[in-house]
Amino acid sequence: MQSRLDLRVSADRRDETTRRRLDVIVPRLMDAAGVDCWVLVSREYADDPVAMTMLPATWMSSRRRTILVFFRLGEPVERLAVSRYEIEGLFPAVWDLEREPDQWRALAALIHERDPERIAINTSSDFAHGDGLTLSEHKALVEALGRDLAARIVSTDDLSVGWLETRLPEERSTFAEACNISHDVLRRALSTEGVVPGRTTTFDLEWWLRAAVQALGTEVWFHPTASVQRREGDLRGSFSTLPEPVTIMPGDLLHIDFGIVWHGICTDQQQHGYVVGGAESSVPEGLAAAMVSANRLQDILMGNFEVGRTGNEVLQSSLDLATYEAILGRIYTHPIGLHGHGAGPTIGLWDQQGGVPGAGDRVLAADTAWSIELMAESRVAEWDDHPVRIMLEEDAWFDGETCEFLDGRQNEIWLIG
Repeated sequence: MQSRLDLRVSADRRDETTRRRLDVIVPRLMDAAGVDCWVLVSREYADDPVAMTMLPATWMSSRRRTILVFFRLGEPVERLAVSRYEIEGLFPAVWDLEREPDQWRALAALIHERDPERIAINTSSDFAHGDGLTLSEHKALVEALGRDLAARIVSTDDLSVGWLETRLPEERSTFAEACNISHDVLRRALSTEGVVPGRTTTFDLEWWLRAAVQALGTEVWFHPTASVQRREGDLRGSFSTLPEPVTIMPGDLLHIDFGIVWHGICTDQQQHGYVVGGAESSVPEGLAAAMVSANRLQDILMGNFEVGRTGNEVLQSSLDLATYEAILGRIYTHPIGLHGHGAGPTIGLWDQQGGVPGAGDRVLAADTAWSIELMAESRVAEWDDHPVRIMLEEDAWFDGETCEFLDGRQNEIWLIG
């Protein structure tokens, strides 16, 4: 069992990664976007999602109003904070309150002095992550800059989304570690440690998962869900409604959706366990075959990853091949990383299998991480030919050439009992 996370060590580790990301990724993005100034404005309790991922691990929110500014006017990129508080080691604070007590005028003076041609801000209609500049802050910014500088403002997803989706090669080991920790908790949950058949309910198991993660000194980024399918029918409910609590019994196919935060990295995984009963010693053949079908759908999807293709193109080509191979499935895959549902191309939503306008039109990039999330439906002879949905989710890394699982995948249903 994994030892408890040391929060201080984790914070130092996260800050070092953030520093490296600021040094390496931001200049690359600003060059590609043709932007020589990037302004991020974040207020306490109305935090810009991008700005929060650039601040030290000890900053639990923005303090008062925190303004981060990048200038790409030479080497290296200059990064500064127009802030009441120092941002330790990452952004030098340049606001002198004695000379200029007004924060907006201080920002305007800084930008006037540097005289950039294009000033990027975080507004977006397609990505919530990139829409962090609130209406009131946008108005104040425009007024402070004045007509000439305000005319240079551009809104682009390329900086905010690019920052969030792009991973450094050295981040891969942290991702793999996070997935391994999460897999360990899932494997314990899908065993008699987490389930006592005939007594444990699905709600009990969800809270068992929460407690197990808390014992590791970290947290989940969403409340886990546990649900049951059985010979008598699917007790999961619909995609849009949470199931009612069910007592887990022998003969049940148990499903868990679960994700943790580890050193600032989110995981998102779904796996299955089968509760054996009576003389059973293995998973029914029909359920085992259903898992094979779902694994094949994973292979199809990941085989279609290609730099420059849109999320909608990857979705359509994957569904076309699945149909050709007689796999009845849905694909709803998303980027993952600093957020559980990360910024970047959307590859289907469970209720939008014809493509997702906007987010699905963004192209895939190298050095990105993905939550390979999908479902394949199969008929199970041992269950009177009733349909069963195998819902899988595993985290993967796309290096621009191949898409590979970070810590393997479930390719057989775990036995419980």
